[in-house]
Amino acid sequence: MDRIFGLDQQMFISVAFQLLNACILAAALTFILYKPVRKFLKKRADEIQSRINQAENDMARASELMAFYEKKLADIEEERLKVLEAAHVQSSEKSRRMLLEAELEMAAQKEHAFAEIKAERERTGEEMRHHIIDVASAMAEKFVARAIDEATRDRLFDETMAALEDTL
Repeated sequence: MDRIFGLDQQMFISVAFQLLNACILAAALTFILYKPVRKFLKKRADEIQSRINQAENDMARASELMAFYEKKLADIEEERLKVLEAAHVQSSEKSRRMLLEAELEMAAQKEHAFAEIKAERERTGEEMRHHIIDVASAMAEKFVARAIDEATRDRLFDETMAALEDTL
């Protein structure tokens, strides 16, 4: 009878050969492949470690650059504030000077206007005085012409001329 599974001597020998073949194959594969695989894995681990170290160095450098640029930004902001303050002070000083100049110019124009008003008043007063004198002379002439005869007029003219000659 044919059995599916039989524990006989032939099976034990067959299993022993298979185990021996498996051990020889494992030993041969270990001898042939172990060193190259180990070398490959070590190379891969070294490469990964190198990349990690490079990344750490890059991160450190990036942190340094970031700190450097943050300091530069802070310095630039400080300089901007100084420039703004200086510009504010300068514009404040300039506006103060312009206001002072405007006040001085306004005072000078006021003084000039007062001088012109005074000169105009004096000129107008002088013109009025001359006009009054002219009117008074005309009135006096008409009055005297009616009141004085020719002989009295000649005598008064001679007296006036004599008085004028004495004053000269």
